[in-house]
Amino acid sequence: MLLLFDIDGTLLLNGADAHAAAVVAALCEVWEVESPQRAHGVEAAGRTDQAIARDILELAGVPPEQFEARRDDFIVAAASHYERLVPDDLSDRLAPYAGEVLAQVSGQERYRCSLVTGNIQQVARLKLGAAGILYPFAEGQGGFGSDSDDRNELPPIARMRAGQRWNGGDAWPAERTVVIGDTPRDIACARADGALVVAVETGPFSADQLSEADVVLKDLRELEAALGSLS
Repeated sequence: MLLLFDIDGTLLLNGADAHAAAVVAALCEVWEVESPQRAHGVEAAGRTDQAIARDILELAGVPPEQFEARRDDFIVAAASHYERLVPDDLSDRLAPYAGEVLAQVSGQERYRCSLVTGNIQQVARLKLGAAGILYPFAEGQGGFGSDSDDRNELPPIARMRAGQRWNGGDAWPAERTVVIGDTPRDIACARADGALVVAVETGPFSADQLSEADVVLKDLRELEAALGSLS
């Protein structure tokens, strides 16, 4: 079973301050805009870095086509700024039971751990490294906010990469894939791909708001039992 973990709100809590600062710094560098004063009003939960960046730029008066023209420059700049800003240690930001659960599932042959996150790939890997939980996630695996601005496109990308590594080159089957996240957008991207989904209440959304998931958990402690019920 392929497990596609979200990061912010799922594996890490309140660990995105440097990430947000890096995105804004990249926008200011690439498009030479002043630091957007209304950036804090842009919705971020469950969205990709590219989608968030586009909205912030629009508030600064930069039209969407200008974002498209320099998208790759933004991704490189945001990763560079995050490498400069990321705290040395984010282990105190781990979500409850995240470390223990990753150790449990990554040690079992029946599971393959990967990522589906709106984070730019290099940002995601730096963030997880600082938190001490990068080890279950092989380089080159996952679907990231640097792959697409549409979160619904990320699970198929992650399944394609997983298939190249673990399934003889064929995309990993959607019916044997579980997205694990904390927002309705995590649920929506799983549904769009035909994958299963486990939602956790560790982010900003309640159980009622996450009710479209196959399973809703208070935290990650019961994840392995939930996966057993889905297999």
